[in-house]
Amino acid sequence: MHKSIILFLLILSIKLYSQEKKETYLFSEDITANFENDKTLARYQIAATNFSISGYYKLGLETWDKQAGADFSKKKTISTEDSLYFKSFKPVNAKKYIIDRSKNEQIILINEAHNNSRHRVFTTSLLHDLYNNGYRFLGLEALWENLDGKEFATLQDGFYIKEPQFGNLIKEAKEIGFTVFQYESTSKVRDGGKTREIEQAENIVKMMKENPNSKFLIHCGYEHIIEGTPGIKTWEKAMAGRIIEMTGINPFTIDQTYYSEKGNTNLNSPYIEMVNLDYPVIMINNENKAFSGDRENTKNIDCAIIHPITKYKNNRPDWLNLSKERKTIKIENSKIKEYPALVLAYRINEFEKNGIPADIIELASDSEKSNLILKKGEYKIIVKNKDYQIVNEFTQTVK
Repeated sequence: MHKSIILFLLILSIKLYSQEKKETYLFSEDITANFENDKTLARYQIAATNFSISGYYKLGLETWDKQAGADFSKKKTISTEDSLYFKSFKPVNAKKYIIDRSKNEQIILINEAHNNSRHRVFTTSLLHDLYNNGYRFLGLEALWENLDGKEFATLQDGFYIKEPQFGNLIKEAKEIGFTVFQYESTSKVRDGGKTREIEQAENIVKMMKENPNSKFLIHCGYEHIIEGTPGIKTWEKAMAGRIIEMTGINPFTIDQTYYSEKGNTNLNSPYIEMVNLDYPVIMINNENKAFSGDRENTKNIDCAIIHPITKYKNNRPDWLNLSKERKTIKIENSKIKEYPALVLAYRINEFEKNGIPADIIELASDSEKSNLILKKGEYKIIVKNKDYQIVNEFTQTVK
């Protein structure tokens, strides 16, 4: 499947989902039923995104992988030459490498797959250290409007930001002191995405000119970070290339999407297994050059993160604990009146203002082990039954 079609289906999924007037966070069974009743070409991406938004990380990956004929649904292989080339690099801790290099950069572009919450958690892990290195502005493609005067994002502020880890990213950035801004194009011109890339870059450059000598972190989707030749030829240049064109500044571009795990481990890049470490890495050679993918690197990105395969504890991904900054919270059986139950944790005063939950879990029965994973603080816990009626709510302190 060509990447321009993927982009079209993603945009279509946003429009379709935005038309829904029902619940935002769904039971997995209902997402599956909606998928089975959906006959559109976009159904896999719609379902994968809905799984992601409702906290079902693995189901989201697995559903995305099932798209027939898509490049990402095929088993990956590498040539002997590529294997030897890769072995000329050594792994370094991705976070440490990025933070060290950020000291001498003005703008960082890091991407995500829109159905992969892990990418948002990794960007969140960078915020404190980037702030200490002088970064003050966080640009988000997924925002529909700026968050001036707001302490947190709401359900009305964007589509993908409804996902809990995206909400946590925004909340963390605001608490640290970042100015969080939107830069998405509002053009309705149909030219294969060229105008969109230009307008995104223009909006970012405008913020840069209004805040000279400031440092910027831009969190975007997929190929917008490409400095060279994007896969979608109608773009001519991606957003990153347009920023270079407009400013002469070479951004530090970081990919998270090429070498992240798939729902089906058989589809994983062989490079993940070759690294075989339990933390994200960036590969560096003896000339201090970072591995960025193919040997020619026609996309001209600066580096690619290789994320490890997720380990699970009580059905929750290990990386959700944000290097143990977040705590595991068990919900007592006495708090659940009926099963299945959807348990949503909101920061105090955010549920009433259409805020985004900090975490969500589904409990199928009283024997199922699954825990909320939360930062220290006070939370309002909302418990919903199969009909999405609130059957219990209580306050939970995380120490």
